[in-house]
Amino acid sequence: MTTIVKERNRQKQENRNLQKRGLDETMNNVFEVKDLNLWYGNDQALYEVSMDVPENKVTAIIGPSGCGKSTYLKTLNRMVEMVPIVKTSGSIKYKGQEIFNGKYRVEDLRTKVGMVFQKPNPFPKSIYDNIAYGPRIHGIKKKAELDKIVEKSLRGAAIWDEVKDRLNENAFGLSGGQQQRICIARALAIEPDVILMDEPTSALDPISTAKVEDLVQELKKNYSIIIVTHNMQQAARISDKTAFFLNGEMVEFAETDDLFSNPKDKRTEDYITGRFG
Repeated sequence: MTTIVKERNRQKQENRNLQKRGLDETMNNVFEVKDLNLWYGNDQALYEVSMDVPENKVTAIIGPSGCGKSTYLKTLNRMVEMVPIVKTSGSIKYKGQEIFNGKYRVEDLRTKVGMVFQKPNPFPKSIYDNIAYGPRIHGIKKKAELDKIVEKSLRGAAIWDEVKDRLNENAFGLSGGQQQRICIARALAIEPDVILMDEPTSALDPISTAKVEDLVQELKKNYSIIIVTHNMQQAARISDKTAFFLNGEMVEFAETDDLFSNPKDKRTEDYITGRFG
């Protein structure tokens, strides 16, 4: 057995041990990921990732650029499969069901697991039509019902009061921070269980960032949130658990306070203290 393989096996066992640290045995998990590997063609991007994501919590994923954070996030709703050369091995269970099982329709998964991207990406439509788009796709046509969904979703994204008199205006007329909250409302409109967020505040100003962070704290009462962030201070502020990724591996996964105050792996300590990254 080569030195590299031995090191991978050693790290795999360490990751499993670290994953158990601080876990509440009674906590329900929305995702259970085991031995996940991913390749783009011949290039491996994720190595033996195993982690259980708790329900109704905010789970942050941190790490330097190119470490596999966003790739991992996009495996959770199989959006990564939109890249034709991707292949995976291992297991991802969403509420006990294997998502790579051919019987699990990707459309059903993405209804339950919504996504908000790095840059606000509203549709070139009115604010109302942005929010009503998903429900219409799912067969809801009655205006009265759509009106209720639109208002509920915009309230859920803490932007109703700002746009309630502008619903017929193009969403592109909003500020960047408002557009991002419209995208969050659009995700809420199809009533997901999980919201994936890929660096949702990296393109926003500090005031808009604070509003989105406050919104995340409110949303976790009803949703499980997994957020990729390049901002360690943000992870420390808003998350309950944090995973540190490096070179495609999950190095450490623990309660956020524990990971930042008492990291168990030297690489985690080096990253959060600014020695690299």
